[in-house]
Amino acid sequence: MNKRNAVIILSGGMDSVTTLAIAKNEGYECFCITFNYGQKSISEINSAKFYSNKYNSLEHKIFNIDFNDFTESSLITENILVPDKNSSNSIPSTYVPMRNVIFLSIACSWAEQINSSDIFLGANAIDYSGYPDCRDDFISAYEKMINLGSKTGVEGNSFRIHRPLVSMRKKDIVFLGKSLGLDYKKSVSCYQATNDGKACGNCESCDFRKKAFEENGFTDETIYI
Repeated sequence: MNKRNAVIILSGGMDSVTTLAIAKNEGYECFCITFNYGQKSISEINSAKFYSNKYNSLEHKIFNIDFNDFTESSLITENILVPDKNSSNSIPSTYVPMRNVIFLSIACSWAEQINSSDIFLGANAIDYSGYPDCRDDFISAYEKMINLGSKTGVEGNSFRIHRPLVSMRKKDIVFLGKSLGLDYKKSVSCYQATNDGKACGNCESCDFRKKAFEENGFTDETIYI
């Protein structure tokens, strides 16, 4: 199989590590990028380092950008509490404005530098909080935009934003990961995980993750407080 370079946006959460496993299984040489953006669950960065090493990434960048400098969200702002669950149809307080727009732009910039046109993103729009920048129509539109405004796109080697999980249920994501031999124990999904990676068990992300393991009849590998 011919090896191709790909940039993987790797948060350290369940979806992103599954996406990394998919990219490796498809024969890509992986360059991982993790964003330290002021998130409360800083342990997810350690998780990303673990999985990047486990899957023999050729390079792993930790990119520092503090969203607290210009916006607010319960994921980053100390005096805004993370809600247990999002019971309404409104966009929750855990939404970080323009996060995937910024992450994708930085990832595409790096990809162009390493002569890659493949970006992998673990966005999921089914069992999730309703973030507008995790939907397939947004990513499709972003892909068109970046190809209009980049050397890669203008010269005909178009960027491809791979989002293999975007239309999958969480239970199917876990099943797929397990079929690829993925151990989720070190992954961090919790919005407010402790510094050593223990999950709260109460936030919406924890709830989706717990149900995914239960619905598959798998032992929940998450470490809780």
